[in-house]
Amino acid sequence: MSILLALKGMDIPAWVAGLKEALPDHPIVLADEDYDPAAIDYAVVWQPDDALFRPLSNLKVIFSAGAGVDHILRHPALPDVPIVRAVDTELSQRMTHYILSQVFFHHRKMFEVQAAQARGEWIMLDQPSASRIRVGIMGLGVLGTDAAEKLKLHGYDVAGWSRTEKQIDGIRTYSGEDGLDALLGWSDILVCLLPSTPATADILNYDLFSKLPQTGVLGGPVLINVGRGALQKEEDIIRALDDGTLMAASLDVFKVEPLPQDSPLWGHPRIVITPHVAADSDPAAFSRSIGTQVRKFESGKPLDNQVDKTVGY
Repeated sequence: MSILLALKGMDIPAWVAGLKEALPDHPIVLADEDYDPAAIDYAVVWQPDDALFRPLSNLKVIFSAGAGVDHILRHPALPDVPIVRAVDTELSQRMTHYILSQVFFHHRKMFEVQAAQARGEWIMLDQPSASRIRVGIMGLGVLGTDAAEKLKLHGYDVAGWSRTEKQIDGIRTYSGEDGLDALLGWSDILVCLLPSTPATADILNYDLFSKLPQTGVLGGPVLINVGRGALQKEEDIIRALDDGTLMAASLDVFKVEPLPQDSPLWGHPRIVITPHVAADSDPAAFSRSIGTQVRKFESGKPLDNQVDKTVGY
């Protein structure tokens, strides 16, 4: 019952240590070593090579080593086995902390504060109460729900949208195409946590930004994208910022990563850029979660957080 690790750009020793602790009776195999493909029962992957899955004749489950699964679903030789999303309390906390930090940044007008500091100017900015700021969340999965609940606890007026109807205590929810337009027309700060699917490609575009209100207490709408880079048209973000359709943006994900040095996003004065770290994978926490899933699977119980391949998450 061997576990294959194919984790591009990740801390392999930490993952090996975590999985050995979680599943000490399951040999750990690295993708860049010699191994018997027929002995592999489970694969833990991030950005797997095109040839990885073809020889794995006895593969039973694929585990994503991060929150997204688009890197698996677009694989040219994807086997017909269950795919499991990474879901962990630590992951949710990290994502929520990042979202909170960016909402706080824009709420407290830190771009203006930093500009005043650079000028050596002491200014007193209007500081609206959190209850006057409307935060809309696109995507109400585990991460989006946690973020919505924590933002609510911090006093913000919070609403969320999902493809299908969902209910969250104390939070206004919308669904479907009409529901998305309603959320957009309401949101001062728009947080995107959608997965990357054919239906969400380039959804963060100029037409969508134009539906955000210009009348909020922040002086204009703010975009925070922590979903996937494929969701955003980056040239439209710059256009919207330059003509005032957007006031500011915080971007943690990009179409090409690392973000190329010649990207105009780097130098824009109204963009916060972070290098896809909003919810970094914690190998120890994820390994414990994978260990629990493997034990359940081997005892004949259903897997948690299994991906629906027809919708892409």
